[in-house]
Order: sequence, then structure tokens, then C-alpha cells
Amino acid sequence: MVPPPVGEAPPVKRRRVRAVLGTGDRIFRHGHRLSAVLVVAVIGAVGLFLGVKAYPALIVAKLHFFTTQAWEPDAHRFGVGGILPDTIFIALVALAVSIPISLGLALFISEIAPRRIQRILISLVDLMAAVPSVVYALWGFNYLQGHTIGVSRFLSTWFGWIPIFKVAGPSSASILGSANAYTASTFIVGLTVSLMVIPIQCSVMREAFSQAPLGEREGAYALGGNRWGMIRTVVLPFGRGGVIGGTMLGMGRALGETIAVYLIISPVYTVNSHILETGGNSISALIATLFSDSSKFGTSALMAAGLTLFALSLVINFGASAIVARSRSGAES
Repeated sequence: MVPPPVGEAPPVKRRRVRAVLGTGDRIFRHGHRLSAVLVVAVIGAVGLFLGVKAYPALIVAKLHFFTTQAWEPDAHRFGVGGILPDTIFIALVALAVSIPISLGLALFISEIAPRRIQRILISLVDLMAAVPSVVYALWGFNYLQGHTIGVSRFLSTWFGWIPIFKVAGPSSASILGSANAYTASTFIVGLTVSLMVIPIQCSVMREAFSQAPLGEREGAYALGGNRWGMIRTVVLPFGRGGVIGGTMLGMGRALGETIAVYLIISPVYTVNSHILETGGNSISALIATLFSDSSKFGTSALMAAGLTLFALSLVINFGASAIVARSRSGAES
């Protein structure tokens, strides 16, 4: 057989495939685009407003604004050097308490609880998110503060060699020591704030766990694994991004919490790294406390503090959203 002569192949014409959208689809698409633009515009407007209002104070303080541990705007001595660390300490205490509870509750709801109990627990978690912050703050101030003194004294007595658990003064570590050394502390505020962030973290983690592929779940059982083995090898790796994202979203909420810090903690303007000891502060509580009595320049200084908190929360929440979005692909398992 003689092969056919080799010639130039005819040019391939490529056609563009376009979807024909109906009227409803076009309205839906344009509505979503408008919503996205409005959200970005509002966030940008808030940042621009804070930046303009904070400009006079930032020009005076310059980079010392982030290191000064005092708040005397009229004397040109002010900064978040002593307040920003306490804000982060409160958030970290809240996360240390909320992460194990949220993770265990999310796994129980999505993997272990019967269907009827699942619906009840989901509704209860959603109701926790709907409770106003002031209710948690009042509960923490009137009930939790008095009932955690024993825990604080235990931690300072047996773990006082760790700097964060140390309480100044020999009488405070004694069993007969004054309870006032342990009230109005970062630890109590962190416990209160942890209840506010548990619903957010649990919802994100539960949603990520529920998306674990059914085929991989059944494959783990087919290989002889039990329920915990399936959770450990399939569900947890698949929902790793949801766990990280929910944790960061909860941290963003904890950083901006105001009313609990305002009611419970004794405000100071220096770094207090001893979380069991009385005294501390946060940027949001500082603004709520001093805003009404501040001068024009003092208001500008408070706006600079608010701009710092705004930028920090924005970075954390954007990072959390990116991690949660990437976790939906299922590539982790």
C-alpha cells in the first residue's frame, strides 16, 4: 500500500462558544457584581475615612505611635504600644478556649450525632451567635468573674514559673490571698469572648467537615477503619482549611470585641503580659471609653488607633476567607 501524499493540513477554524443568558441570569449576574463592588467600596470608604481623620495624629506621633505605652494625646504622648499587645492577648486566650470546643462540637454534629440531634445542635449554635454581646459581657462580669478565681489561683500557684501565669505579690498566689488580684484580668475577658466566637468557628468547621467526599468515607470503612480512623484520615485532612479559616475568623471577631472588655477589665495603658493579673486594655475598649470626652486632637488619635485595628482585622479576615475558599476543592484529602 502506498501511503497518501503528505500535504499541508487545512487550517483549523476555532469557534468561540458563548452561553446565551436569559433575562433572569443577567439580572442575577449584574446584581452580584454590584453587591461585590458596593462591599469593596464601603470597606475602602471606611479605611479612607479613618485615614483622613487619623492623619493629624499620625503626623505628630509618626512611628512612635506603635511603641509608646501611654495615652496622653494633648501632651503629644500617645500610642498603641501598650494596648495592641493586650488586644492580641485577649484574642489568643479566647482562641485557646474556643478552638478545642468548636472543633469537638463541629465533629460531633457532622459525624457522630443522629440526624434529629444534629438539627437541634445546629439551631442552638445559631442561637448562640444571635445572642447580643452585652449579654455575654454582663454574664462574664456578674457570674464568670467570681467563679474563675479558683482556676486563676490554681494556675498562678502551680504554673507561676511560666511568665504569662505569674501574678505579682506573694499574697496573691496564696490560698488565703486576696481575690482582687485575679479579677478584671485578661484571662476572664478572654473566657467571655471565647463564648462569642465559638458559634462562628463551629459553623465554618462544620461546613468544611460536611463536604468531605462520601466515596472517601466509604473507602476508609472498606479498608477496615473505624469511625475515628475515618475522621482522622479523611474528614480532618479535608477540613483543615476550614479549621484554619474558622479560627482566623474567630480571631478577627475577638480582636474587635468591645463591650466585654469595657465592662470587665481594669484599663491600663502599659503592656501586661500576665494574663491572670488585674489590668489590661484593648483598642476597641479604649475608643469606647475615651471617645466622648476627647478633644479634637484626642479624637484624631483615637481614629489612628481605630485605623490600626481596622487594618489588623482586615488582614486576618481576608486571610481566613482565602483559606476557607481554597479548602472547598478537596485537594487536602
